Amino acid sequence: MSQTTKPTPAGALTGSMRDFRVPGGADLLARVDGFYRWQDQRRQHGLWPFSRATDFGPRTEVTAADDRGIVMQGVNFASQDYLSLSSHPAIRETALEALDRYGVHSAGSPALVGNTTHSVALEKKIAEFLDMPEVVLYPTGWAAGYGVIRGLVRSADHIVMDALSHTCLQEGANAATRNIYQFRHLDLEHCRRWLSTIRAKDTENGIMVVTEGLFSMDSDTPDLAAMQALCHEFKATLMVDVAHDLGALGADGRGHIGVQKMLGKVDVVMGSFSKTFASNGGFVAVRNRAIKEYLRFYSPTTTFSNALSPMQAAVILKAFEIVESAEGAKLRDEMMANVLSLRSQLAAAGLETYGDPSAIVCVKMGSEGLARLVSRRLPEMGLLANLVEFPAVPKGQARFRMQVMAKHSPQNIADAVSIVSRARAEAEVELAELGAPAVAPERVAA
Repeated sequence: MSQTTKPTPAGALTGSMRDFRVPGGADLLARVDGFYRWQDQRRQHGLWPFSRATDFGPRTEVTAADDRGIVMQGVNFASQDYLSLSSHPAIRETALEALDRYGVHSAGSPALVGNTTHSVALEKKIAEFLDMPEVVLYPTGWAAGYGVIRGLVRSADHIVMDALSHTCLQEGANAATRNIYQFRHLDLEHCRRWLSTIRAKDTENGIMVVTEGLFSMDSDTPDLAAMQALCHEFKATLMVDVAHDLGALGADGRGHIGVQKMLGKVDVVMGSFSKTFASNGGFVAVRNRAIKEYLRFYSPTTTFSNALSPMQAAVILKAFEIVESAEGAKLRDEMMANVLSLRSQLAAAGLETYGDPSAIVCVKMGSEGLARLVSRRLPEMGLLANLVEFPAVPKGQARFRMQVMAKHSPQNIADAVSIVSRARAEAEVELAELGAPAVAPERVAA
């Protein structure tokens, strides 16, 4: 039985967050009301599947509550813990040891006295892991993506970036320069045309080309060697975000940079610890000490932010140790076996997925209205999976991003596929009964 018995209004199935990104009006506080009315209409009809809270962290099975306080229990494919390290005994033990030794707080920027012996050792470990001489740590992965662009690019410079680059990279670009050029996703020829156009007019200023090792919405990857060669040709700098593949993919855990034999060959590498390494935080790996020191003092999200806590640094260091071990290889094998099983069972159930096998398995839905009706049913049936809709993905390409863990069981996977299949079938019937939604979000009644 659905927790929402009221008829679903058309306004709750239409519109997107982009509609409210630039609200009008002189009152900065009052003008957000339109967004809240639209959001709350979705919330009251069980169509706002965001801001859930779990009781015990990112386990494969969870108890969670939505932001109305409604509790669900079921299998969890919504958390980013690809190798299931967040509950690893050695990780917990390391966290407790660091807590006893250092306390809970770094109490300073890395440029001042926020570093610890663990954070210094972590910088060296990542440098060795990526075959890059120097590493700068950041408090979050978002801060690393934003900060490396904001730290290196100035207003007269240019940024050429994959159109599907993460928001932190887009926001860093917008803060750094107005000279931003997006190329079609993974389209090297389109990237070349932008570089050629820029260099035909400007040979004096810098160009940063931005891409990702693994794109989190489409689960695909660029040809990194070709991109680096293109950058060399046009005297541009390549920056690759490895947040989703580092540690989790490749025989040795070095992600697509390792798989494509590009270790030590990419100009700048940034990444996050929040997907595989059981912690918040991020890093930027560069080719020499001069770049590192410049970022340390001119990249605002590290210079003017507290450093990673001692416990975070210790946990990440231990996670790298596990990732490099035989146990890490086994966990990657287990994760990939789960990925392949999930994709295969989804296909057998008539459900399509995006991209190539990785811990990110995005299940195609199509219309936002259908996806929202499915999202209402999933927790009721016992599944947590993240709805992704416009503007995070193109309009009409809504999907569920299912994030696989090494410790998901065969039953977890079978249950998840069964739930998604049943929820979609029911939602299609309801959508047909409702007819085409026509109410614009701005017209939602107060």
